[in-house]
Order: sequence, then structure tokens, then C-alpha cells
Amino acid sequence: MAEIRLAEGSPSPPRPPRRHLLAISELERDDVERILGTARTLARSLDREVKKLPTLRGRLVVNLFYESSTRTLSSFDLAAKRLSADTMSVRSSGSSIDKGESLKDTALTLGAYDPDVIVVRHPHIGAPHLVADVTDAHVVNAGDGKHQHPTQALLDLYTIHEALGRLEGLRVAIVGDVLHSRVARSLIEALRLVGAESLLVGPPTLIPRGIEAMGCSVTTDIGEIAGADVVYVLRMQHERMLAGAAYIPSLREYTALWGVTPARVRPGQIVMHPGPMNRGVEIDPRVADSDAALVTAQVRSGLVLRMAVLYDLLTRGPVAVPTAVEVA
Repeated sequence: MAEIRLAEGSPSPPRPPRRHLLAISELERDDVERILGTARTLARSLDREVKKLPTLRGRLVVNLFYESSTRTLSSFDLAAKRLSADTMSVRSSGSSIDKGESLKDTALTLGAYDPDVIVVRHPHIGAPHLVADVTDAHVVNAGDGKHQHPTQALLDLYTIHEALGRLEGLRVAIVGDVLHSRVARSLIEALRLVGAESLLVGPPTLIPRGIEAMGCSVTTDIGEIAGADVVYVLRMQHERMLAGAAYIPSLREYTALWGVTPARVRPGQIVMHPGPMNRGVEIDPRVADSDAALVTAQVRSGLVLRMAVLYDLLTRGPVAVPTAVEVA
């Protein structure tokens, strides 16, 4: 194959600006609808005998995780592989991070491999932004502290739409430890983008002051979840709580006052949980294992949604999806 060269002295073609997924606030409703539409198209591939698609062959996706993860890490890794991308996963444990290497130096090291996408999970707010500043890769925020977790919010929208057939006008009750939850913050913003309402339910010590400014309503009365279409349950985020702080008198009292039990869930509601679940604390096992619970569906949605995010960042939209991925 003949080598293609630019004429001497001719300017290099302009490179399109890198796109990232760092926060829901950076998206418009059209962006959300495009990504969800791409996920629906890609979901058809999961029912085929051969599930691997050639769409991102030759691309490199790096997963850089400074926090423990099962669902998010495994789904990003599998999503990249299902699209035929190469993957590399780096955890803080067992790497140079254990030796005191800074996030910037780790990012620069990984950037030397010329990755197309770096997926970052980090306990500190803003860490994915730093990686985006010092590398040429597209960066996806897989959770930074208690700030944002945009792909979780998008997969939750996808799950709700698949179950109920719409998003506009729905009411979602988010129950539990909102104060320390990046999932809650991203979900509130995402629901608002698509015309749905969010109601926060929990003890006053676990609801951030002034969070109503994000466009949600707040109550401490667990009985208010009866008016919701979706009950979204959050666990206690002990790893992000201040040492020695007493946010609740006891887990037993928390369960009695705000636990999601069969008696508190009405027929027709769906129940969701981002995981991991603490059965018998924030959610009764009978609810977690009921037909109303979509926890497993969320995991499946996480795969196709993260496939869609990678596809969207690297190919700019879903127009060519049916041809590119050879989905009938």
C-alpha cells in the first residue's frame, strides 16, 4: 500500500476536539437520547451466537481504577472487548501507585501508550479532569469521590426506559445515603434532562443541604415513595463518611425508618439499586429478589450502555451503527 504523505509545507488537517464523558452536566438531552439509542441498537448483538463486533478493532481502552469495583470495571472491560478493542486495566494495588506515584505521573505513563480512551475511577473529586488535561485520550469518569458517576446514571435511564417505555414525566424516589453518593448526583441531573422528577428520601443527616437547587424535592418520610414510579435504593457509603461521625443512631434504626420493605413498595413500582446491596439494611431481601427488582437488568444495561459510550466517543454518534456493527 502506497504511503500517504502531505505535500511539503502544507498544514496538517485540523484535529477534532477530544470529547470526554466527565459529568452529566456536560450533556444535552440530545446527547443522552443519542447514547441511549446507540445502546438499544448494540443490545441486539447480545442475543447473537457470536457477540463480538468489529467496530473498535485496533483501538486501546485503558481502565485506571483507584477504588474497588466489580460491576463498573468488568462492564467497561467487557464492553471494549465486545467491540473488538484492546484493553488494559491498572489498579492502584500492585502498581507503581503503591510506591507513591502521583495520578499525573501515572496518567503520563499510560498516555505514552497512546490509548484512545482512559476510564478513570478515583476517590478524589476532579481526578478524571486531571487525566484529560495531561493525556490525548478521551476520558470517561467512572466515579470520582462523591461527585459524579455519569455512566451509572445513563445505564439507569436505559433500564427505566426498557422497563416502563418512557422517561418523560416519571417520578423517581431516591432513598438512602444521598450525602455521600455520586450516583445520586448524576442521576438527579440525568432525570431532569429527560423530563423526569426526582424525590430524595432519607434521614436529614444524609441529605445534602441545598440540594433542592439541583431540581429535586426532599422528604424524610419513607411513606412518600408510594407516589413514585421507580424506587431507587442507595447503600450507606461508609468508605466516604468522616471517621467517628454519627450520621444515624444505628443501622437497625435506619432499617426500621428508611429500609425498603415489601410493605413500603406498592404494586406496579420498579425497584433499582446500583450495587453492591446490603441486604437487610437499606433493602429487604424479599424486595431485592422480587419481580419488581431490576438489579440484574441494571448490570446487563451497564454493558450495552458502556459499549454505546465508547462507540459514541470514538465514532461520533449512532448514525452508522447498524452497518458498522453488522446488526440486523
